[in-house]
Amino acid sequence: MTTVYLIPAPLHPEATQVLPAYVMDAVKECNVFFVENERTTRRYFKKCWKEMVIDEYTWHTIGEPTTAAAFLKALQSGDVIGIVSEAGCPGVADPGQELIALAHRHGATVKPLVGPSSILLALMASGFNGQRFQFVGYLPIDERERIKTLQQLEQNAAKEKCTQLFIETPYRNNQLLVSILKHLQPATQLCIAADLTGSAEWIKTRTVEQWRKDIPELHKRPVLFALYVP
Repeated sequence: MTTVYLIPAPLHPEATQVLPAYVMDAVKECNVFFVENERTTRRYFKKCWKEMVIDEYTWHTIGEPTTAAAFLKALQSGDVIGIVSEAGCPGVADPGQELIALAHRHGATVKPLVGPSSILLALMASGFNGQRFQFVGYLPIDERERIKTLQQLEQNAAKEKCTQLFIETPYRNNQLLVSILKHLQPATQLCIAADLTGSAEWIKTRTVEQWRKDIPELHKRPVLFALYVP
């Protein structure tokens, strides 16, 4: 039976020490990889396994028109397959879920491997409700829709006591933070988790009112935001 490994990637390119040793053991079993970004995945593998001969493996990029057909062919050939996210865990706020669903439909053994998840790390460090939480991904780009969505998340956090987690493209972090601080209630709590697992890791939880007095610079930093209303 074909095995499909879900291979985590470091959140920060230099933070490979957070990955358990058995991740590379699984990589060594694979002969074909389906990856979000081939260049960074090759660099990541080579950093962890210097003896790896990159060109001995078959590589496919997730999201291309031929990806599903190539994945199905690999399943039928009995290849040992690795699915690799750009950062974090495949299928969790990253591509890969469609291939994983295809693997299940064709009777493959799917093996998720332990690795860093920015969602869980931010939730752990926030001090917010870890038993009831929702990750909503990216918020709307349009300012009016973004404000409306933020206020809906705040209302849900207050009503359901549910932690709300979301992200933004790094170069729009500052604009999102401005919207949060301008339009949410002063007592609403906001956790900002930046550069998780990296040397510049920075995580703080404050009320919106407190953040307004000390606004951080988040431009081009990987950040995960979390809201909670106690």
